Amino acid sequence: MQNTIHFILQGKGGIGKSFIAVMLAQFFKSKGADLKAFDTDQENTTFSHYKALGAQHIPVMNESRTIDAKRFDALMEKLLTEDGTFVIDNGANTFSPLLAYMVENNVISFLTENGKKVYLHTVVGGGDTLADTANGFNSIAQGIEDAPVVLWLNEHFGPMKTDEGKDFTDTKVFKANQARLHGVVSLQARNHQTYGDDIKKMNTKRLTVEEIMQSPDFALMEKQRIRNVAKDVFGQLEKIEF
Repeated sequence: MQNTIHFILQGKGGIGKSFIAVMLAQFFKSKGADLKAFDTDQENTTFSHYKALGAQHIPVMNESRTIDAKRFDALMEKLLTEDGTFVIDNGANTFSPLLAYMVENNVISFLTENGKKVYLHTVVGGGDTLADTANGFNSIAQGIEDAPVVLWLNEHFGPMKTDEGKDFTDTKVFKANQARLHGVVSLQARNHQTYGDDIKKMNTKRLTVEEIMQSPDFALMEKQRIRNVAKDVFGQLEKIEF
């Protein structure tokens, strides 16, 4: 996993991108990786607030509060000149500009030529979020064809079914892009009153799983539930070859 680069991309906000970035970063750290984390979200800098992960914020918004694509150059410079395992959390507000930047500058092939292996992580949510996030998944898979895709399925928002009751994995969008998939990670639906509240508390306090295990602010059963979630996610990531 050394010299791998992991972009988390999805055009819809509030769908779990930062949670995925945080879990992915913790997984790599648990494997002894030299983690280099970056946050390009210009509105919700969630990832960079997890101090234990040391994520650097990359400002790409100019004085008129519009995205200046040239400012992505600073991020690319780091990816090209430094060694490590890179995790980049990208906000909904920078999704389209970054996607366009990556395509027009042939970013993936350039990184590959310089000894990096690039993975695109995206998330499709269930329930009312399915249609929008499935379109985002399609945009990524069709727009950047030279990097493997890791698909995260987030059941927190509801079942992974269309309005017609069809499983997402049976849809045209999924089947059209299935060959692009390097792996699939499922964030299964859990009890909102227990697991849901505990995950929310973890996200609010910006603590890693390791920090929570040492924290007096979490009760024993809260720690156990968070441990269960991490074990589930890490177990799925373990099966994906990075």
